Amino acid sequence: MGDSGGGTEVTYDSLEHVLRNDTKVKVAGIDIDGVLRGKLMSKKKFLGIAKDGFGFCSVIFGWDMHDQTYFKELKISNAENGYHDIIAVPDLSSFRRIPWEDDVPFFLVSFLDPDHRGPISACPRGLLKTAVEKLEKQGLGAMAGAEYEFFQFRAPVNNAIDPKERNSSSTAKFLQENSHNALPPLTEGMFGYSLTRPVHNQEYYYGIYDACEKFGCGIEGWHTESGPGVFEAALEFGEVKQMADKAGLFKSVMPGGPPHSRTAKNHADTSSNPWAVNLASPPASWPNPREGLPGNSGHMHLSIVDKSGKNMFYRGSKDPHPPYQDLEYLSDMGRHFLAGLLDGLPDVMPIVAPTINSYKRLVENFWAPVTVSWGLEHRAASIRLIAPPTASAKATRFEVRVAGADANPFLVLAAILALGWRGVEKKLEIKVPPLGKGQNVGGASDQGVRLAKGLKEATVQMMRRESVAREVFGDEFVEHFGGTREHEIRLWDEAVTDWEFKRYIETV
Repeated sequence: MGDSGGGTEVTYDSLEHVLRNDTKVKVAGIDIDGVLRGKLMSKKKFLGIAKDGFGFCSVIFGWDMHDQTYFKELKISNAENGYHDIIAVPDLSSFRRIPWEDDVPFFLVSFLDPDHRGPISACPRGLLKTAVEKLEKQGLGAMAGAEYEFFQFRAPVNNAIDPKERNSSSTAKFLQENSHNALPPLTEGMFGYSLTRPVHNQEYYYGIYDACEKFGCGIEGWHTESGPGVFEAALEFGEVKQMADKAGLFKSVMPGGPPHSRTAKNHADTSSNPWAVNLASPPASWPNPREGLPGNSGHMHLSIVDKSGKNMFYRGSKDPHPPYQDLEYLSDMGRHFLAGLLDGLPDVMPIVAPTINSYKRLVENFWAPVTVSWGLEHRAASIRLIAPPTASAKATRFEVRVAGADANPFLVLAAILALGWRGVEKKLEIKVPPLGKGQNVGGASDQGVRLAKGLKEATVQMMRRESVAREVFGDEFVEHFGGTREHEIRLWDEAVTDWEFKRYIETV
């Protein structure tokens, strides 16, 4: 299976042999929010649908992450079309086994339109596949990497539930009765890159690493970040479609993997301990779960390669007269790609920052990018250029730092590819100078346009007629995705928050 799973390459001819000792198969697709939606089916059923696919209720594109139908009916799935079936086709190259579920075989599916059998406009895997095909027609491909930060909390124990049972952390129940601030972090204080903190939570720390390796979404680097209970995982880089699969599955491993349940059984007596020492609750991978602390990013790295694997962003030799010194080793293709990213970034903000909370992270003075900005090895800019002389030629790439941990990796990578390739096709020029070292992002000297400060502003920008998002993704996708964000905005507009209640209960 190569890079995506564990060494077993699966074809239709070999499928029955690969599953010879199995009785069941688990399949799942990715919805618009990046959530896995799937089912368990018999091996006999799976073998019968493996080639042509099977009917899957389209309602997963007609409701939100909490299964509430959108207030505005969208085209793919609605009451008028009866929430009809779409076609789910297993991707055999995505095969892996789920180590914490007795090695049950697992496949990702892509969603096709039942009429023309092309990718439905809102299928995240289909959108990325379409973006990659533009490069493949030119004999090119893309390599990508992903980094995720998240807050990890200790889990309250519910003594009414057998601690050996999966999902026994009772976090959701606890939060119904307590403030989210009552959940203690897995580690205390600010201690990034600590070698000692993870040793105190070895079952969690090594359990996550081992589970990801076995599940085909291996971790390249795994460490504490600056913040109480904050961790960062850099996933092993690879071909862009496989990287998106890894990233999407990693986000499912974190709340459901074995360390969250298995460690509880190692404690002889938890009845007198309200917090299991090593038992972790589902992590907060949304952008800013704690006020006053840096948020959680979901940085994406990307480069273009030819069939031989040659990095197409590296210039080959130093340009003696670059438009900016930061670009002296970046190829013409790389420069046009960067120009495309800069030009289109404001119009895809709902993709890289898709939730209300996304914009709690994207504020000044918290190591988060807030403008259309770039720079060589500049970690405050929206787009960090990684290139010689500070990096090797083969490692030349862009790191898009705007995306948060809440973003759907398939959509983010599709957006990066689509915007960058548009820049290459149109031979766009870079209009914004690089952010200088020591220069404050969003400061007076930052010449980049300020990115949207909220989801409502970002969605209006994306959905306007002349949006670059419409040009690269088409009206059908923008109308659907924009409609899902309008739904999220409406729910937020109608919400009464704890902040409002505490602030106004006595004074207004």
